[in-house]
Amino acid sequence: MEVNEPDLSYVNYSYADYLKWTMDEMVEIIKGRVYKLSAPKRVHQTISIRISSKIFNLLEGQKCKVYSAPFDVRLPVKSRKNEDIFTVVQPDICVICDPTKLDDAGCIGAPDLIIEILSKGNNKKELQNKYEVYEESAVKEYWIIEPESQTMLVYTLVNGKYQPSKLLTLGDKIITPILPGFVLNLDEVFANLD
Repeated sequence: MEVNEPDLSYVNYSYADYLKWTMDEMVEIIKGRVYKLSAPKRVHQTISIRISSKIFNLLEGQKCKVYSAPFDVRLPVKSRKNEDIFTVVQPDICVICDPTKLDDAGCIGAPDLIIEILSKGNNKKELQNKYEVYEESAVKEYWIIEPESQTMLVYTLVNGKYQPSKLLTLGDKIITPILPGFVLNLDEVFANLD
């Protein structure tokens, strides 16, 4: 029997299941559990475009590539077979520097950098569930942006565990070893969002 939509109470869905679904809405699977995605709000999209376009311009012609949602990132644990992958996420922005992780379906394996922009209703998923799978999958840096408070946290992987930055806000500039020469000015990210 073909599955057209997931049963949200079921907890062992794989990427193979995900590929069979025919739905109008976007979903993610985190450790076998399905999470529906809501359409991002205007402020969320403004921030996403500001950051992703700045990274895109920096990386043009280089080995590292930037992608923005919707873009499947599959995080395998045991094997790269579709039926063995139980986490597939749609990060707002991700940077992949290993071209062998890219295929026609998206990315298989941990991106070097993932940026998530919080929206009302997704905070637990971003702050707890995704944090855990990103850390377990060895995503080198995980940035969380909170538009309402105009703040940002940077989690850097050190010896397999995330170390948080101080709470960053207006006046702060972010640099990362993943993107040499890149400077993200939070005044520019949060300017004129009304």
